[in-house]
Amino acid sequence: MKNKFKLLFTILFIASMIMTLSCSEDFLTKEPPGVASATQMNTKDGVEALLISTYQATKGTGRFGAAMATDWTYASGASDDAYKGTSAGDQSAFNDVERYQALPSNGYFRERWRDCYNGVARSNVVLEALWATQKTAAPIGDVRAKQIEAEAKMLRAWFHFEANKVFENIPYIKTVTELGTVKPEEIKNTDPGWTGIEEDLQFAIDNLPTTKINNEPGRATKYAAEAIKAHVFMSQNKFASAKPLLDDIIASSKFSLVDFFWNFDMTHENNVESIFELQCAATGASVQAMQLAGPCMHQAGPASCGGWGFFQPSQDLFEAYQVDANGLPILNVAARAVLANDMGKGSGDDFTPTTAAIDPRADWTIARRGVDYLGWGIHVGNSWIREQNNGGPYMTKKYMHKKEEQSLNAFGTGFDNAKNYRMYRYSHIILWRAEVAVQENELEVARGLVNQIRNRAKTSTKVMGLCTSTKNLATAPVVDWTKPAANYLVEPYPAGSPVFASKDEAIKAVREEMRLEFATENLRFFDLRRWGIANTVLNNYIAKDSKFRNFMVGAVYNPTKNDYWPLPQDQVDLQKGVLTQDASY
Repeated sequence: MKNKFKLLFTILFIASMIMTLSCSEDFLTKEPPGVASATQMNTKDGVEALLISTYQATKGTGRFGAAMATDWTYASGASDDAYKGTSAGDQSAFNDVERYQALPSNGYFRERWRDCYNGVARSNVVLEALWATQKTAAPIGDVRAKQIEAEAKMLRAWFHFEANKVFENIPYIKTVTELGTVKPEEIKNTDPGWTGIEEDLQFAIDNLPTTKINNEPGRATKYAAEAIKAHVFMSQNKFASAKPLLDDIIASSKFSLVDFFWNFDMTHENNVESIFELQCAATGASVQAMQLAGPCMHQAGPASCGGWGFFQPSQDLFEAYQVDANGLPILNVAARAVLANDMGKGSGDDFTPTTAAIDPRADWTIARRGVDYLGWGIHVGNSWIREQNNGGPYMTKKYMHKKEEQSLNAFGTGFDNAKNYRMYRYSHIILWRAEVAVQENELEVARGLVNQIRNRAKTSTKVMGLCTSTKNLATAPVVDWTKPAANYLVEPYPAGSPVFASKDEAIKAVREEMRLEFATENLRFFDLRRWGIANTVLNNYIAKDSKFRNFMVGAVYNPTKNDYWPLPQDQVDLQKGVLTQDASY
């Protein structure tokens, strides 16, 4: 069913678009090859094909500057969670984002703008084709027509939301029909676009079913639209507005937590925790994949698959996973110990991994020396890392496939693997609801919700294989596969916990849980910004990280300038008098 949904676009679009010219006398009236006429698109099959192409655009085309869905460049690379990684000079545009020095001429912003508004344009084409089809002699049935409009509007809102995360003010582009006498290219960026986003999402909520259309897992549902709209409200700190949406998803009883890493593997895709999941496929002939997979793979070692060595978690993130003697997070950053790491050590050098108690989610999130890497073998450290002194000793895990899943990547080496991306899952809903509870001073409710996540972490499968050797990991590792790979400990907050005795401490616990649960995903920087703590957290992080590696020496996060990125200057120049550059730039 997954591949059916992903390949439906290819089948329908090619069938409707590719035409053969004949030598008849009326050839001048025919469309050129590869161009679809309105009569082809203004049909049920044509509209459905256009809609699938819009879903397909959610993965984007740019691996770095666009970073669609995963937001790895802007949410993780620009935060305390991760580094650009790879070598110092590779993708220098990323260096400027990571150091908060990016200018409007930076090509990354052009990529993001292009992919966001490409998706918006596709959404609008669907709507125009739908409305035109409804005026023909063969209209689409009313129920399905409303669903198509709802799907297209939900996607249109999502693409604008992706633009909104990066650019402070954006133009909200609707169809020519909706705009009337105003041309799309005349819409100014006078605000963040919240009104348009919320209106489109509400239409989707009102008109989408609660179950997958045609049983196809990648389709939008009412709950997907509610999750996105709840995220939109949380991004504005409109907690009261987010609450009923979150409660409706919870009350539906359609979703539940699964084993933690089932959210990141290929054999448990579209599980009961998943609310909106981007469908990826790799057949013998083509690949429709998230753009991040290959870049974040190791460049060397058995699991490299041709990877480029980008997206390396920070030492700060690794240390966030340490726990106290009771298995609880150490919320005071200053009280955290410096955990042993192999920075500056060759793979043949002596190194003993930390024996400190850590949350087991650490080793499902971060690849590190002495720990099994998704079945590809014990991580040997430096020789698997592209340039350790630049990107540190770690790599990400959530986007790489297990060795046992390599056969599921039928196309090529697996560089662009077929792993789905769970954009919204039930754990988002639970932790956002916990945040709302804290804001309403319902601290026991918040504790119970956070504990659902912590108990899941406690009972989930652990990374196995205790490595007792410190050298020769590549050729002769000594591993006890019956034991966990590290000293894992995670416990729920007990009744009467002082952490949930005050609002100030409770909100720290909820925010920390979000970091531990969603690290290297699409939230961290945007969360720090909406919480109003980016200035303190990021500048403290810079000071600390500068002692670990020298890349961040001299960097400064300026909250009045670096909270958003500039519009691409060439776009501003193209639409003079329409688009206004961020005043900070």
